[in-house]
Amino acid sequence: MAEANNRYQTISEIEYLINQFNNCTLPRSQWNHYAHLIVALWYLIHYEQQTAINLIRDRIQRYNRAMNINTTKNSGYHETITLFWIYLVSSYLYTKTPKNAASNSLLNLANDLIHIYGDKNLPLEYYSRDLLMSSASRQSWVEPDLKPITVYI
Repeated sequence: MAEANNRYQTISEIEYLINQFNNCTLPRSQWNHYAHLIVALWYLIHYEQQTAINLIRDRIQRYNRAMNINTTKNSGYHETITLFWIYLVSSYLYTKTPKNAASNSLLNLANDLIHIYGDKNLPLEYYSRDLLMSSASRQSWVEPDLKPITVYI
């Protein structure tokens, strides 16, 4: 897993995270913000965006069920937060152009992504707390009410 400085040292660490997540064997204590970012990154690199979104959504919910994390009006899976981070990760990948592709290994991308988007409270720059924590935003995508998200698709 990522070290204290939130950096992965090897691609094997990332692959191990993805395998544990996919197999629902990732310890719940390790299913943190950084792990969410890396899962989104991995799926968006390996699949077309809509397929990645569907897989991420499905696998988070499957993982939650395996960990007995119930989705209620106040906890569990959150559609808007999930899509918010997917859109940011997708936009991040869009900015990585072919001319610097050689320096954009999965390891470099993961560490850079954590550095840029490591603050799990970032959605509150785009959403009021009331809107973000609403039942409606848990169930389906809700547009931000504080500032727009720039998405490159």
